[in-house]
Amino acid sequence: MGMSRAQKEAEIKELHERFANDEMVVVTHYSGLTVGELSELRSDLRKEGASFKVTKNSLAKLAIKGTQFEPLSDMFTGPTGVASSQDPVAAAKIAHKFAKGNDKLIILGGALGKEILDVKGVEALAKLPSLDEVRSKLVGLLVAAPTKLAGIMQAPARELVGVTKAYGEKSE
Repeated sequence: MGMSRAQKEAEIKELHERFANDEMVVVTHYSGLTVGELSELRSDLRKEGASFKVTKNSLAKLAIKGTQFEPLSDMFTGPTGVASSQDPVAAAKIAHKFAKGNDKLIILGGALGKEILDVKGVEALAKLPSLDEVRSKLVGLLVAAPTKLAGIMQAPARELVGVTKAYGEKSE
């Protein structure tokens, strides 16, 4: 039994909100994935603040109209699933990692904002560090400089003590 008109309208509205609010969209074919594998993919994406939605192509094409991802509408053919996230890297990173381990998930392409990406573009984006990784590296760099400066400032005092001690032992 198909979806009722109200269910279709609700689905279109939900998808449209997702396309309007997310920064990254990855379009995939998921043919042959088991329910367990799809659940694993969704779980991995959810941990990073992303999501995966299996969708009817006709509804997705209606929902994508008027959003920055409208040029992706040609990719909605066959058994389509959409990974999306507000983080510019998360959806691409998780989908790519999952596709490497499971040949039943095929990445067709995607978009980062208004920039349309092919498979290689999604793969290149997936290899970038996430926003949290970049932040942690930046904090590490900011903390490292004062720590090194403090060590350098203490070094002359330690050396002066060592030289004074050596002269004192030499005098005895």
